[in-house]
Amino acid sequence: MATFNVRPDIDAAVAKLSSTVGTKREIQHLPEVLWEGETVEMLATGVYGKGNGLLVMTNQRLVFYFHGVMSQKVEDFPYRSVSSVQWSGGMLMGTLTVFASGNKAEIKQVPKDQGKALADLLRQRISEATSAPTQAAPAAAPAGDIASRLATLDQLRAAGAITDEEYRDRRTKILDSL
Repeated sequence: MATFNVRPDIDAAVAKLSSTVGTKREIQHLPEVLWEGETVEMLATGVYGKGNGLLVMTNQRLVFYFHGVMSQKVEDFPYRSVSSVQWSGGMLMGTLTVFASGNKAEIKQVPKDQGKALADLLRQRISEATSAPTQAAPAAAPAGDIASRLATLDQLRAAGAITDEEYRDRRTKILDSL
């Protein structure tokens, strides 16, 4: 296994990869796509769209990163916007499907051991992101509060923080509280 000496968290995640073939450029340039204070927890290889790249699980989001000679692709999935994850594995490889903000992303040719572990950890992160404490709604909410809650809900949907299904469910609950 090649040694990269990029950053301690990245190097630790690289050490757990079964192979770095086709992802050396992504590993070397990974700090350029990470946010301030973001740390890498797990890496896997896979194919998304037309590119063979690197799946990166951080403490804040899941990132698919492809860094080619002529083009780059970075797509991220913040945990709060991921509604579910599906893993289907074959003998050696599998497909990780991520459902986020009403969209579906299929990352194929993920090595079976890496994909299963990544899917399990991703489910845990989603659960942590969505299990924020909620407050009980008051018995009778003032009309101004309802309008404010509906406006906030509209903003969340527009920003892609919730799916259309979540939007409908929450809107119904708000209107039922009248």
